[in-house]
Amino acid sequence: MKKFFALISLLLLTSTSVFSQSPAYKSGEWLKFRIHYGILNASYATLHLTSDTIEKVPVYHVVGLGKTTGFASLFFKVDDRYESYFGKNDGKPYRFIRKISEGGYTRDVEIDFKYDQDKAILTDNKNGKVMDIPVHTDVQDLLSASYYLRNRYEVDDFEEGKSIDLDMLFDDEGIYKFKLKYLGKEVIRTKFGKVECLKFRPVVQSGRVFKEKESLTLWVSNDLNKIPVRIKADLAVGSLKADLDGYNGLRNQFKIIMR
Repeated sequence: MKKFFALISLLLLTSTSVFSQSPAYKSGEWLKFRIHYGILNASYATLHLTSDTIEKVPVYHVVGLGKTTGFASLFFKVDDRYESYFGKNDGKPYRFIRKISEGGYTRDVEIDFKYDQDKAILTDNKNGKVMDIPVHTDVQDLLSASYYLRNRYEVDDFEEGKSIDLDMLFDDEGIYKFKLKYLGKEVIRTKFGKVECLKFRPVVQSGRVFKEKESLTLWVSNDLNKIPVRIKADLAVGSLKADLDGYNGLRNQFKIIMR
């Protein structure tokens, strides 16, 4: 159970990854999620998208925050910050920052992508190390992947039971294969009303935290925004749920069937 708060925050940060060739977001978009472990309000996570430049390249800058609150923070404190700078025109990540504190475990990592040299330079500020990691032009970081996929795929491209794969880099462990299986459509109840969603299942590694490889389920709004609405996870000990709790600055109207 040690890292379930951090893992669900990570999933929320990656789970905006579905899918429209129409613009799905704009600068100023802000999303907030409330995370529950059993009956506890365990933590919250937010995503905020703004505009910036890196070496004169116009980029989006997204900041993802995850933090435990209330009683949960007494026995396992999480204070995480993730940042990504990705191209407005090509969607490629140019810089990624990961600063986390999870129950005594800390990381402070920055990654600069150098596509002309086929590498990413990872700086480990905590341990004073710098290393080169081979990359290709289609790699994404943990946050940029979300926005890249939102603008790349149409729902009609998906078939129930089929998956998409994406190469992702966010730490010194190298490129990670992210897999997402499409399960179909489903209407769910939210604090905002009923929302028709696209249902997905990220495939994760079974073992210490999750019961099985397919212990996670993700619901994403079936509208032009394609924002995450709910995530459920069966953990090795207990279960966890994250719900959309607030939003602002959406490019498109959030489609609610009824209240």
